[in-house]
Amino acid sequence: MIKLQSINTDNLSLWVKQAQTQAEQGNVIQRIPLLAVANPNWFAVYICCQSGINNSLGDNACIFPLMSVVKPFSFLYLLEHLDSEKVLDWVGLEPSLMPFNSLEQLIADNGYPRNPMINSGAITVADKLPGKDGSHRTQLFCAWLNKLAGSKLYLDTKMLDSVRANRSPVNVAIAQYLHQTQHIDNIELALDTYEKICCISGQVKDLAKIGQLLACENSCINSQHRQIVNAVMLTCGLYEASAQYAVTIGLPMKSGISGALLAIVPNQGAIACYSPALDSIGNPVAGLEFIKALSQNLQLSTSPN
Repeated sequence: MIKLQSINTDNLSLWVKQAQTQAEQGNVIQRIPLLAVANPNWFAVYICCQSGINNSLGDNACIFPLMSVVKPFSFLYLLEHLDSEKVLDWVGLEPSLMPFNSLEQLIADNGYPRNPMINSGAITVADKLPGKDGSHRTQLFCAWLNKLAGSKLYLDTKMLDSVRANRSPVNVAIAQYLHQTQHIDNIELALDTYEKICCISGQVKDLAKIGQLLACENSCINSQHRQIVNAVMLTCGLYEASAQYAVTIGLPMKSGISGALLAIVPNQGAIACYSPALDSIGNPVAGLEFIKALSQNLQLSTSPN
């Protein structure tokens, strides 16, 4: 196996340029005003290796909200702070057959969220986070990430206002059904917490740093919890396209509608990308193209041949 740390600047630059040509095939999300103004041609990558070697290229000064890329970490946080069997009673580990915000899928499953990477699962997780209210929960969660990873993530209140000005009616309906089926305790608290943690923001370097928590053995995170999160990212992290990319890329990954994308190379490191143009499913076009080139050229796939 070729190691992630063996990447050189020339290859990195070539793969970034190739990936950027794909951005025109995607579109920046329009529903949230502050996300809609992003330049579809922005691209940033930061690679943190277990060896301590780091590589970066592109628009690395860009600050963006994690959006759905926060979901593996809120799930990890819950596993670390509460009984893991109880957590897995609240949310499943099965791939969804429908889009990430599907109410139809939730109804078909009688209110039991398929996995924590889709909105129903993440809203359920948000309902269970420790803390007295949404602000306190977000503060505790963000401080935990920053302390363990050495990141500088923070809640972007302007982004939160933009999200709330256009609150997703589908998310509201999902929360109402979760409450109706007794899977969450408080609709407004769950939505408030969910929206706040999705607006935790930083640079691509910060995303790579927290990715290291999932990539490498460390004394801070239970290894079994890390394995559970990586497994569900591999099978569910890119929504209904997850199975396709598990074959073509073969790495645990998670995307967000801001254009954030995180890939985990177990026992080697983490790759974080930012590219705002999305495909029809909601995954970053250029970011996925870059990770695909990296995985195939460096033989990083964890999937058996």
